[in-house]
Amino acid sequence: MATPTHWQQRGALALLLLPITAVFAAFAALRRAAWRHGLLKPQHPGVPVIIIGNISAGGTGKTPLTLWLAQFLQQQGKHPGIISRGYGASAVYAREVPLDGKPDYYGDEPCLMAQRSGCPVWVGSDRVAVARALMEAHPQIDVILSDDGLQHYRLSRDFEIAVIDGAHGLGNRWLLPSGPLREPVTRLDEVDAVVINGRDETRAWPQALAMQLDGNRFRNLQHPDQTVGSEYFRGRPVHAIAGIGNPQRFFAQLGRLGVSCMPRAFADHHAYTAQDLFFAGDHDIVMTEKDAVKCAAFATGRHWALIVNAEPDPRLGEMILARLAET
Repeated sequence: MATPTHWQQRGALALLLLPITAVFAAFAALRRAAWRHGLLKPQHPGVPVIIIGNISAGGTGKTPLTLWLAQFLQQQGKHPGIISRGYGASAVYAREVPLDGKPDYYGDEPCLMAQRSGCPVWVGSDRVAVARALMEAHPQIDVILSDDGLQHYRLSRDFEIAVIDGAHGLGNRWLLPSGPLREPVTRLDEVDAVVINGRDETRAWPQALAMQLDGNRFRNLQHPDQTVGSEYFRGRPVHAIAGIGNPQRFFAQLGRLGVSCMPRAFADHHAYTAQDLFFAGDHDIVMTEKDAVKCAAFATGRHWALIVNAEPDPRLGEMILARLAET
């Protein structure tokens, strides 16, 4: 989704929406209280659960961090599995995402994680049911990573990570729809780690850690085994498309790599068509990996995806291993 401009300041539109915000805040508070005081019972799948989520609407970098965490745990001898809601997926029941899964059926981010994580990825609207189905199909799983789901309290969790976009921060710090927040800012005091993607605001919370998204290799969509460095595009302009929560972050990253681009932003989770990729001339077209899973079917040799990896503070891995040892 595109980030509404009124979420960044407490202007006239944000004030006008405050009555609706008050209703949303009351509902969120009652729901949270019901889980906290035991009126509703969370369910645990029997192996440690790590939530990678956020308290604000829009993209923050959860998926790259989930991929990093999956790789990190595998390097420690663990057998992680990933579960996700599958934003935009056409089916809601629990199912495994194949390597060639269709984004319109499984969701774009789950398809990307299935291709890159090296571990099972399951999706569905009921994360408890998805976690159970995952473990039944893959009994070797010994830790579950939930991409998003910080507000899905029915699934019990052992470690919570809240990811914040360093560029947008928490906006005007008001709840939806006056602001971008799904829960009050005080919710961040309860999570185990606050990971800030980009700008360094780590002094805001004692458990805050920095994260950067790094990458300078591009993969060809038509020939996935072919990769080039950013120097391949220097000296000639390229078209750049991005249908993510913060497209400007991608365009800025290209600039830091020395790639001069003609940017075109789409809504987050945009369903691409071949027409969206049509540009006059013979310039190359670069995009994010999340966009690439939806464009591969009609891409040509001129289409490239920037391979991005999360680089969080090493202390995050240490914190998670310590918690896993306790559980």
